[in-house]
Amino acid sequence: MDAKTCLQKLQLVGTLSFATVDGNGAPQIRCVSAIHFDEESLYFFTARGKNFCRELLADGRVQILAYTKFNEMIRVSAKAVPAPDAEQSEKINVIFSEQPYLVNVYPDETRKIGIIFEVRDMEIEYFNLGVKPIFRESYALGGSKISPKGYFITDKCIGCGTCFESCPQGCIEGGERYRIRSEHCLHCGACYENCPAKAVERLG
Repeated sequence: MDAKTCLQKLQLVGTLSFATVDGNGAPQIRCVSAIHFDEESLYFFTARGKNFCRELLADGRVQILAYTKFNEMIRVSAKAVPAPDAEQSEKINVIFSEQPYLVNVYPDETRKIGIIFEVRDMEIEYFNLGVKPIFRESYALGGSKISPKGYFITDKCIGCGTCFESCPQGCIEGGERYRIRSEHCLHCGACYENCPAKAVERLG
């Protein structure tokens, strides 16, 4: 798995959930299918009068979520910015050609009320619940960075194995100091809650 494959999977899913925060700090979620992908970015269309557009212009931070039929979760954390003015008409026409239903929503020249946003620098999380043990990994595209998440075992570990016994995915390896295999970790916190030595710490 890699970042570009995740973008291809998002494209196959089609309709994606976009999360933003409004001016009062309340979460907002929309389903968006008016999307165009290239190798390292995605573009999406919305109307300038929508609250969605105002939230993006005011803040820009967005999370995009998809769940595939194979029990894969893909989450993109990024900042959406308006595409350059010189590209707006071109990208609108591309999206309308790829999503013919939009002609019914915005017929003829009414599509000019729309604006294209671009997401390029993105942190991508891939999480597959359809395999045993589960598999997760994070990727960065463009100028984005990967945010530390999950748990790790510090040198306070006494080697008792309580964390190993409590892990639902069996992703902890034994030894003088136990170790979490992060690519199989659920981030459930069972090891953190059960460690008698308080040797497990949360990342991020």
